[in-house]
Amino acid sequence: MKSIYIFIASVIILFSACTPEQYDLGVKDVTPDDLVEGIAFKIEHDASNPNIVYLSSLMDSRYTPLWSHPQGRSQKQKITLKIAFPGTYEVKFGVETRGGVVYGNPVTFTIDDFYAEFVSDELWTLLSGGVGNAKTWYLDLDADGVSRYFIGPLYFYGTDDSWETVTNGVTLPEGSDSWNWNPDWPGNSWLMDAADFGSMTFDLRDGANVVVEHKTIPSRGIERGSYMLDVDDHTLRMTDASPLHDINRDGVVIDWGDIKIMSLTENTLQLAVLRDPELSGEGACLLVYNFISKEYYDNWTPGEQEEPEPSLPDNWMDDVSQTVQKTIVWKLSEANPLDWCGLDGAKMNGWNKPEDYPDWLGTPDPTVYGDFSLTLNSEDMEAAFKLPDGTELTMGYSLDDKGIYTFDETVPDFSIISWASFHLDANRQLRIMSIEKDASGSVSGIWLGARDPEKPEYMAYHLIPSAGGSTSADPLKAWKNAFAGKTFKPDVHWFVDWVGGAPGFSGGWTSSSTFGDDYTSNGWVWDANVRAVAESATLKFGLEGDKLKVTLNQLKEGVDYSATGDVTINAADNILNISIPLVDYAGTAASWLGTVNDKSPTGNSSDWFFVSHGGSNLSNIDTQGFWLGRYTSSIAAGDENDEVLIFHYVLAE
Repeated sequence: MKSIYIFIASVIILFSACTPEQYDLGVKDVTPDDLVEGIAFKIEHDASNPNIVYLSSLMDSRYTPLWSHPQGRSQKQKITLKIAFPGTYEVKFGVETRGGVVYGNPVTFTIDDFYAEFVSDELWTLLSGGVGNAKTWYLDLDADGVSRYFIGPLYFYGTDDSWETVTNGVTLPEGSDSWNWNPDWPGNSWLMDAADFGSMTFDLRDGANVVVEHKTIPSRGIERGSYMLDVDDHTLRMTDASPLHDINRDGVVIDWGDIKIMSLTENTLQLAVLRDPELSGEGACLLVYNFISKEYYDNWTPGEQEEPEPSLPDNWMDDVSQTVQKTIVWKLSEANPLDWCGLDGAKMNGWNKPEDYPDWLGTPDPTVYGDFSLTLNSEDMEAAFKLPDGTELTMGYSLDDKGIYTFDETVPDFSIISWASFHLDANRQLRIMSIEKDASGSVSGIWLGARDPEKPEYMAYHLIPSAGGSTSADPLKAWKNAFAGKTFKPDVHWFVDWVGGAPGFSGGWTSSSTFGDDYTSNGWVWDANVRAVAESATLKFGLEGDKLKVTLNQLKEGVDYSATGDVTINAADNILNISIPLVDYAGTAASWLGTVNDKSPTGNSSDWFFVSHGGSNLSNIDTQGFWLGRYTSSIAAGDENDEVLIFHYVLAE
């Protein structure tokens, strides 16, 4: 059975984009009559798989494209839709002009057949039970005030948080809106009244359907709609239905169908929607609703459920031992020395700087606690505490495979902020809540928590490794080790992407399936000739003494070309100053990509930004490669916005 899926965007978030093909409307204002299919944009079915649909803007680069399509909203130049189910689907195309937003009339396209592969990803099965099945979810708070898995039904996160930060544990760059407050419901019951909120059922029966019974919101009642799941971006688009939520916040979200999936397992689901600052009278943030499956709900019995535990990254014990290098001195952070954490190790408040702390607690003052230090010797398993009043204690300690430090003696409490004190728990223990890493993959901080004897939470302390305790003679050693003795090549599958400016470098619209053997969809930047140059090129890094060098080899307009230059590392700003131009695609469709960073906000065209993108960073460069970015538009250079073109290099075989 075919059905019409209508998706109308109600919020437009402006984001700059690069332009493939251009359609010049001159300097006049754009009208809806200008925004017609075939002139302003095009819709194309993939030649080999008609369930793949390409949406492409043909507008001039001065217009930001605004799409409303079956999988949500986008400002990308080129969009690839993978539609599993037959039906008629609607697209609206608009642009942002000097005079405001203009939309053309909606157009439709048709999918004739079901394509099972597009709903075969594990996320579809976890959410809906798989093709032909249905799965029901409940908000994790019942009428008796019981939460069965999470510590409460609602968490709060920063607007830049996502699956990457919550599930994958990625730390976003400084300046990103990334924080969280995970309140336990018993201690924060004012958030919402205990109730039977109803149920939410997703199925894959003759389509992707969802039924939501809102028992606490009579105006919504039972909603029946459809949904689309983007397994790459971990987003969910619901149409004609909204996720289960409380009535207190029903009016503070503009688009309940625009959803981020923060985590999803067989038994648990976390969905995030954007709280609007105007409607709520509060700042923008992600409202993250916590759900449990019906099967988990039905089989849960008090006393038998496992408590949540901090999820530490793989090989965390090695990370810690590599960082401490036998002995290190840990100091309390001057910016955010303490917080509270749930049993899962997630920070409940997400304070990142002194001004974030509330009046009821007070502002951190390093003069109060700055003389504290904890020195851990992992070879002798000896701990030395130096307290702010000058007291010094030395004792043995152990660290188990759950990340729990147990100390041989008690340690006197001392104040950090007002009444909030540093202390061990009743068992003389501190547990690792989370581990922080810098761009080089080195541990830059650790949160240790003391378990509360009554509440399901930890008081957590933020410890930073002191430079004085490090045995590393070369602060750039990790960077040099990542590159030296290795040869990299342009990635012909995920060739380039476009993101925002430093420090966040947010956004991006390409993926590992965008380029490769597809020479038609992005012919303005990728074809067989471009690929031939990319496959001929290598960047070979090596050390001469303590200086990092790079040699470029490539075919340049059909002729072998080679150049060697210096690489100077600015670890603080994640910049590689490379004294030679990089791969030149002269004579191909990609000739305009550039070889230097001529609009760099640093003023130095040899400065290439090392961008963590798509899960890559310095610590996994051998498997994920690295991205180097040059500014294509820069506010510092007089442009209206910052946009960074990033090139992906992977390890050559």
